[in-house]
Amino acid sequence: MTNVIDGTELGPVGQEIVYENDRVRVWHIRLEPGERQPLHRHDHPYLVVAIEGAKNVVQTVDGTRIDADEPTGGVVYRDPGAVHMLTNVGDTTYLARLVELK
Repeated sequence: MTNVIDGTELGPVGQEIVYENDRVRVWHIRLEPGERQPLHRHDHPYLVVAIEGAKNVVQTVDGTRIDADEPTGGVVYRDPGAVHMLTNVGDTTYLARLVELK
């Protein structure tokens, strides 16, 4: 498994792993308004739990832009395989837990 796509090194799924066992890995994600998470790949199915919601935009590796408003308390399931970056385009801090299912 490579951590480089088209010459671009991929970043981690979140800023910090806050819990991990043989079945799940839980990441902490925090983005201030205007802040961007680096390009990364999701190798496992996952849930995102928005602790503090924000207006986000997902940009895929092929340049597709997807509006991803995430309300506080919202939960989203996603299949594995996505390569994208996340930008907080709103005016509130985004705080979430991303739970990878191994």
